[in-house]
Amino acid sequence: MKQIAQNYRSGKLSLVDAPLPACKPGGVLVRTEYSVVSAGTEMMKVNESKLSLLAKARARPDQVKKVAQSISQQGLLPTVRKVLSRLDELTPLGYSLAGTVIEIGAGIREFTVGQRVACGGNLHALHSEYNWVPKNLCVTVPDHVPSEHAAFTTVGAIAMQGFRQAEARLGETACVIGLGLIGQLLLQILRAAGITVIGIDIDEDRCRLAEAQGALAACVPDALSIDRLLGILARRAGSAGADHVFLTAGGATNQPVELAVRIARDRGRIVDIGKCRLDLPWNDFYEKELDLRLSRSYGPGRYDATYEESGVDYPLGYVRWTERRNMQCFVDLLATGKIDVGALISDITRFDEAPRVYEQMADGSHRGLATVFQYRSAAEEPARPRSVPLPRAIEALPRGVVGVGMIGCGNYARSVILPALLAQKDVALAHVVTTRSLSAVDAQVKFRFERASTEVADLLRDDAVHAVMIMTRHSSHARLVCEALRAGKAVFVEKPLALDAGELAAIAETVEETGNHRLMVGFNRRFAPSLTALRNAWGPRTAPCSLTYTVNAGPLDATSWYARSDSEGSRFVGEGCHFIDVLSWWLGSDPSEVYAAQIGGAPDDVVATLLYPDGSLANIAYLTRGDRRHPKERFEIFGEGRIARLVNFSRAELWQGGKPRISKSLFGVEKGHKAEMTAFLQAVRQGGTMPIPLDSLFATSAASLAIMRSAATRRPEIVTNWLSRDASGASALPSDMVR
Repeated sequence: MKQIAQNYRSGKLSLVDAPLPACKPGGVLVRTEYSVVSAGTEMMKVNESKLSLLAKARARPDQVKKVAQSISQQGLLPTVRKVLSRLDELTPLGYSLAGTVIEIGAGIREFTVGQRVACGGNLHALHSEYNWVPKNLCVTVPDHVPSEHAAFTTVGAIAMQGFRQAEARLGETACVIGLGLIGQLLLQILRAAGITVIGIDIDEDRCRLAEAQGALAACVPDALSIDRLLGILARRAGSAGADHVFLTAGGATNQPVELAVRIARDRGRIVDIGKCRLDLPWNDFYEKELDLRLSRSYGPGRYDATYEESGVDYPLGYVRWTERRNMQCFVDLLATGKIDVGALISDITRFDEAPRVYEQMADGSHRGLATVFQYRSAAEEPARPRSVPLPRAIEALPRGVVGVGMIGCGNYARSVILPALLAQKDVALAHVVTTRSLSAVDAQVKFRFERASTEVADLLRDDAVHAVMIMTRHSSHARLVCEALRAGKAVFVEKPLALDAGELAAIAETVEETGNHRLMVGFNRRFAPSLTALRNAWGPRTAPCSLTYTVNAGPLDATSWYARSDSEGSRFVGEGCHFIDVLSWWLGSDPSEVYAAQIGGAPDDVVATLLYPDGSLANIAYLTRGDRRHPKERFEIFGEGRIARLVNFSRAELWQGGKPRISKSLFGVEKGHKAEMTAFLQAVRQGGTMPIPLDSLFATSAASLAIMRSAATRRPEIVTNWLSRDASGASALPSDMVR
């Protein structure tokens, strides 16, 4: 299929061939008929991409702050790799379309195949021939509403949410400053609600269009025109200023908000919908006691993954107008003729011409209010392959070459794992699968994967794939591990291996049933050069030791998927297994018992004690409330007349005989990813045992789960030996966990 994409680093726009999106549960697969280009929102993104790196940083100070934090914790080089990888990704454009449902995901009852729908979302309703859209970002379109009009639904929902934020009432007055697409739609919504409207814009043609759409008057923002506008409003509506002023303008000037203060009546309300400068003139706001409100996108539910991705709706009695209800309301207004978008359409252009349209918009030669892309009809389309091969055909791999397939290819995979893979010899990147089409094709082009698709089954059937690397979110790890093992592949899965005992039992049973034990978990730290050198310097261990691992994990961003503990597991289960693995590797055995507690009842702050069979004792302090800029990890070992200390994989100390030996990494923080890849691929190539024993992988996972149980109950927990067998050969899996 075709999709418009932009390289954020270079600003280059292109129409790419991408695999068809997978139809995931909770949503529908839609064949796009029309999509709307929002000149304001989308061109801001396009123009920002063409800035220099320094200018991009100035435009996004929030991201600069995150980069500074990452440098403090992860080091300069890893952070630079991560930032450059993110900047160099292909990014999608678009967020408002209409089309036809061609496939229904599991759990969907609201839609049927063949039904016309309007869709929203800057990750879902893209300028692309096909899109997977979750149900809460999708509404039905009546038969008599043209699809090219329904394509405006999401843009209309933005205007609708601004209207609701004003709480405007019948008979009141309003002024819309900025008569672009959203401003024109808002004007019609206000008129439909019985509000008298005036408008202001720097473009005379847009002012005349606003008057044609029902504005009492509209003008450019000069002093005489504004006085005339206020006079008209006073004579017509008896109003000493507007009850409501809407800012739908953009740009760096503060003029829109200054105009809003002048036009608003005493104790009036100003609603900001666009993205303009907001240096509020305090005295003027104070004297009129003005009420300033911000309108966030399409409505309640926006930026809430539980609502948008998981389809969990807000109760009607508590949230009357969600983003989906705003979208449906706009479609209803289209259906009743109370809103007419026909006059707002500048031109309808074939989607094949999309790059040219964007370039003309960027250079100013295309100044239309709303451009609509028209897509090929079902009859015009060729067969729809689920995967996209590179032009060169894949051939049988030479002996000793490991064909790697990757499921999931996010920023961690791109900036850390793939560079470590590409540094290896005799490796072929055979297949990449992601749920988002553009991510798949971007990874294919950038890293030269032979094939890209959105279906895991395609990869598992690919004979060129010898080893599967699972780089997805935590909730899918156990399921994908089982599927890959059953397909006969060697498996590398990022931590954690499992989120609960049931998942761990399922993996153990799959290993037993298939006889495929070629499994590795991404416990890279035990391969870190600074840590292995420190362990070698310590020498053979002859007595119990005390170990302490302190982790300054820091708080999560509220929007991070990592914070979704209901679906992705706790933070400790997700990351704490790393540190358990290091402790067990150092001691050469697995923990037998654990005890843990949470600090102040906070689920993410965990302090755990692990007991080992030889009497060694280890502590893990996983903390989220410290200074974000402090180095992340500190590992200390006491025993046998020695003390060893490793600070964030960049400084190592060994105290022995009253003298310290200190070493520092010349290349910053190095956590062992390259050596880990070398060890894994060598095991796959030679058909030998995996670098980390299977029973250790299970013991580490079981220990992380036991720690969370202990933290909840404040009682010690025994760590189950998952893979042991009794004298008869029967499995020692706990009976309540065998499926």
